This record gives sequence, C-alpha cells and structure tokens, in this order.
Amino acid sequence: MNGADTAWIIVATALVLFMTLPGLALFYGGLVRARNVLSVLMQCFAIACLMSVLWLVAGYSIAFGEGNAYWGGLGKMFMTGVTSDTMSGTIPEILFFAFQMTFAVITPALIVGAYVERISFAFVLTFSGLWMLLVYAPVTHWIWGGGLLAGAEWSLFAEGVNDFAGGIVVHETAGLAALVVAVVLGARRNKNVPPHNPGYVMIGASMLWVGWFGFNGGSALAADGTAAMALTVTHISAATASLTWAAYERIKYGKASMVGMVTGTIAGLASITPASGSVSPMEAMLIGAIAGVLCQELCGVVKNMLKIDDTLDVFAVHGVGGMFGIIMLAVLGHADWTAQVGGLIVVGVFTVVVTFILVKLVAVIFPIRVSEEDEVTGLDLTSHGERAYDHAS
Repeated sequence: MNGADTAWIIVATALVLFMTLPGLALFYGGLVRARNVLSVLMQCFAIACLMSVLWLVAGYSIAFGEGNAYWGGLGKMFMTGVTSDTMSGTIPEILFFAFQMTFAVITPALIVGAYVERISFAFVLTFSGLWMLLVYAPVTHWIWGGGLLAGAEWSLFAEGVNDFAGGIVVHETAGLAALVVAVVLGARRNKNVPPHNPGYVMIGASMLWVGWFGFNGGSALAADGTAAMALTVTHISAATASLTWAAYERIKYGKASMVGMVTGTIAGLASITPASGSVSPMEAMLIGAIAGVLCQELCGVVKNMLKIDDTLDVFAVHGVGGMFGIIMLAVLGHADWTAQVGGLIVVGVFTVVVTFILVKLVAVIFPIRVSEEDEVTGLDLTSHGERAYDHAS
C-alpha cells in the first residue's frame, strides 16, 4: 500500500460525493420552479443512497469482477472476500470500491435533470436502480474493468477506448438515457418558467467544479504527476468554457447570464473528463473554448429543433460534452480514431436500447408521470408533503 496514493483517493472519494450532495442537487434545484425544488433535492439524495447500497450488493461486482468481456459476474457481491488488507494496485480495494461508488451515484443522478417537475418518485428510484445495474455497471466493465472495449484480449478494438474519467462511461450514458426518458415522458405543461433561484445554480456549479478535481484527478488512482495534470487541465477547460459560453451568449442575445456562464462551466468540465489524463493545458483550453459554444448550440437544437423537453439540458451539456471530449482525444492524437468512435457507437446503441426497454418495463409497474393536478400544484407538496418556501411559485 502506498500511503500518499491512499490518502489522495480518500480525499477524491469525498470530493466526488460532494459533487452530487449537495453540488448537483443545488445546481438542478435552483433551475426548477420553487414548488418543485424539494422534489429535485429528494431525487438526488435518494438516488445517492440507493446507488450506494446497490453498488455494494452487485454493482461493483458487475463492473470490476473477474468475469468475461461483457460483465464482471457476481463473484464480488457484497464485497465477498474483500477485507481492509485486500489491495487494488497501490490502494486498498475497499477504497477503490468507495471511489467508484461515488461515480455510480452521480451518473444516474445526472439523468434527473431531464425529467424534473413531472415524474413520479417511485419511477425515479426503480428506474435509476435498474439502470445503474444494467447499463452503467456493464459499460464500466467494458472500459475500466478489462472488458469489451478495454483493449484486452477479447476487446473489439486492439488499442482500447481512451476514457480517463468517464466521457463515455458517465456522460454519454447519462446524456443518452436522459434523452430517452425525456422523449417517453413528454414535455412539461408549462415550459416557460425561469429558474427560481439562480443563486443555488451558481453555488451548485461551484461545488461541482471543486468536486471535479476529485472526479478527474482521482481517476489517476495515485498521488502523482498524472493526477496533478488532470486537476490542472480540468480547471483550465472549465474556466475557458465558462468564458466562451458567456461571450457567445452575449453575441446572440446582448447579455451574458450567470446561469448561462455556470452552465458553460459544466460543459467544460464534462468535455475535459475523458481527456484529462492525456492532454496539456493548452489542449485543455482548446477543448473548453469549443465546448462553451458547441454545448450551448446543442441546447437549442434539442429544445427548438427536436422539440424534446430535456428540461435542464442533460444531453446537450453532459452527453455532447463527454462525447466531444472522446473525439478530441483522437483529433489531438492521444487515442485511436477507430476505438474512440467505435466505443461511442457501441455504448450509444446499448444505452439507448436498454434504457428504452427499462423505461417501458418500469412504467408498467409505476406510473412514469404524475397527474396534471399534481404537476400544477408542484411535486414538493404532492409527492413529499413539504414546501421549500411559504409561498412557492
């Protein structure tokens, strides 16, 4: 065991959990109407709890067990055979389990942004749990667990997909799943309501930015130069994307909004995620500069051209950002084109098909959408019996 590596991954694990609770919860919560803010916080919190338990039960085993090309098997269910002395590289395996658990928490939580203000709580929990086990965990095995896309003996591509911290594993899967759920669910009855608390949005985005240092820097699984470079390029990409989003928004609309600028931050963070273990600071600046414009344009494409109510732009920001970062690795010469594009296609098709099947199956058991009356009243009161404010609009 290396003490420095272990100490850093302990910190990184806390940082990644901090991204979901309270970072993502506040970021999403501020973007919805006041009558729905508690429902968003509740969805994020409950998903964090459920995914943690399911990761222990079977998720970790499916992702990192010694199975075959397609899944890791169930040999490590409930962490069977793992003690505080069991090692994974230079860190305890139980710490590797905990670090990866925080990724399994945030990935289904990202999907929340697509369906806020109109979905039933029972559906959210059931779908999220099944999706993590049947989509996220297998894809994790394919790329990070030595499986189908990892460049192993049974890999589809000889060089393997280069996805340092989750452009495909986290952002493509969550972005495409968000799009599928939004299409099946349908649009909100009232879409033209501004964010109820932009301050929450800024605070949440700032927490995500800080937490992302653990997300990307921790993915080195060591306290070394790779971790230091990953942390640095992550920051540069986020800062640059924030500026280009704001500048492009000002060119288009005459004003740069704070909500827009911090959304640019997230676009830059998602885009650098898969590349953070390979690129230089200058390359990170290029990735961020393009991401701030590209992801902003895709928000309009999804909502205005495709008419899909992906409420908080999960696909345009996370999905497109993550996939863009995967492609930029090939553009910049850090990865094989065939593996990068092939990985995007294989995971994309798998994610869309399985997500659609899960949505339809779970909808047979639990209604996917709340009633019109509940939607008008707001989910805080109708689903959870609470209000965030005395006079929620």
